[in-house]
Amino acid sequence: MQSKHTWTKTILKVMGDEKRQAVTIPLAAILLSLIFGAVVIGVLGGVNPLEAYINLLKGCGLLPKESYAGYKSILTDFASFLNAWTPMLLAALAVAVAMKAGLFNIGVSGQMLVGGFIASITVGYSSLPAPVAMPLVVAVGFLMGALTGGFIGWLKYRFNINEVVSSIMINYIAQYVIAFFINTFFVNPVTRQSQAVGKNARLTFMDTLVGNLKIDIPLGIILAIACVFILRFLLDRTCFGFEVKAVGASRSAARYAGIDVGKNMVMSMAISGALAGLAGVTYYLGYYGSIQPRVLPSTGFDSIAVALLANNNPVGIIFSSFLITVLSKGSTYMSSASGVESEIAAVITGIILLFSACGVYMRYLIKKMKDRISEEGRNA
Repeated sequence: MQSKHTWTKTILKVMGDEKRQAVTIPLAAILLSLIFGAVVIGVLGGVNPLEAYINLLKGCGLLPKESYAGYKSILTDFASFLNAWTPMLLAALAVAVAMKAGLFNIGVSGQMLVGGFIASITVGYSSLPAPVAMPLVVAVGFLMGALTGGFIGWLKYRFNINEVVSSIMINYIAQYVIAFFINTFFVNPVTRQSQAVGKNARLTFMDTLVGNLKIDIPLGIILAIACVFILRFLLDRTCFGFEVKAVGASRSAARYAGIDVGKNMVMSMAISGALAGLAGVTYYLGYYGSIQPRVLPSTGFDSIAVALLANNNPVGIIFSSFLITVLSKGSTYMSSASGVESEIAAVITGIILLFSACGVYMRYLIKKMKDRISEEGRNA
């Protein structure tokens, strides 16, 4: 019994109070996920899990590889990783904003697709000079994402249509309608994807010669980091942020306090959609240069795990999105170097999502442990 109490007190000491648990619980989720992933790698892959994880880091430019092709180095790998990280960061911010208002935006992928497609056909295929085309790409993606997300919020407010249902339906509508237009008007007959956007409108400087290296320089990462701190200020330092969090905590209480619940729901979804639209332009006009018909970007779904892992904290999303991007981006090299199936990374991401979703239950268990120890102390 004494040993059991010692273990309980140790766990409580490590997990800390409620404020500290915002960090310790996600870290525990990551640790448990990596341990479980190591077991899966060891059993199914038959290789050393530590070696597989090291190869994950090598594939992202966080550790050096044994050798590199011409014009390549650890710096080029890391720049490519930043390019992939940018849309993930923005997509996770989109999920977090909606969740702060008590809404679940599962339509981030569709909003990314809408923003990326409209920006491609209006600006990406134009001959506008780069100083004009690049800001226009960002503006169009922001606006189209905001309109799509705001429409979902309006359906929720006006007709009480569940945002999960409407966003899934809009995902399908966007996926097939845009595929029709690509295959009819914008398809590349060789790649069977949309025509590549022009260099003047692309948000990544591809194969830029720096010394003796050819580096993909992502411009969107600056925008993504700026959005983190703008969103943090908006949520923590403004009346709008207070109202959004009040609506997310209890709509009936917020309405009783005089807060316009409907307006805040629509605005939250519009901001969420705008961030998803920015994720779309950095994905389709940055990381990739074209759109594959009838395919929704997995980034929009992985971003749910990222936001949950960070407890919807914008600054925390920087770190959680970094981790999830390491898993997705480094999986290809891990597969080729270690012989482990690349889908293992998706398994680990799913486990992280599972443990992150159990965060509320973990807080309940910790509180229950504290209450039991306190009660036993009083009875003694």
